[in-house]
Amino acid sequence: MSSNQIEHFLNSWKDGVIEIGRIHLEGGDYQKSAEHFLSTHYAFENEEVLFKPTFTKEVIFRNSKELALSYFIGGEVSEDKGFALKPWEEIRLVELNIIEENNLMVAMGTLNFKPLKFKENTLIAFTFLLIDTDNSLKIKVHHSSPI
Repeated sequence: MSSNQIEHFLNSWKDGVIEIGRIHLEGGDYQKSAEHFLSTHYAFENEEVLFKPTFTKEVIFRNSKELALSYFIGGEVSEDKGFALKPWEEIRLVELNIIEENNLMVAMGTLNFKPLKFKENTLIAFTFLLIDTDNSLKIKVHHSSPI
């Protein structure tokens, strides 16, 4: 894996979050979009995943696909309002640090989230531990928090 592949993965992740919100706004099947997003970006189907989403207070960790889905589109956990349903107009990678050692790939950086129709952006720090599954990167550990 190369840093270009990691950057491509991060762009795909950002686009996927924005796409879920767009489909929701248009009245489409945003749940199907969110399930596809999780399947293509997180290793829930083949591995254990540790997921600490950005905005959690009551249920801090979402270490199953069902709980991750709840975080992104609402549902299973009462505090979840649907992070991806905000919706976001733009998610911009501000800073990226990468470690690649043997089979270990870690991306750590900051993302600037711009909501649709609002001026106030949210800067988030993230750490993704990535694994190569069938020649595609997937997140095994996700930790993010607002700055």
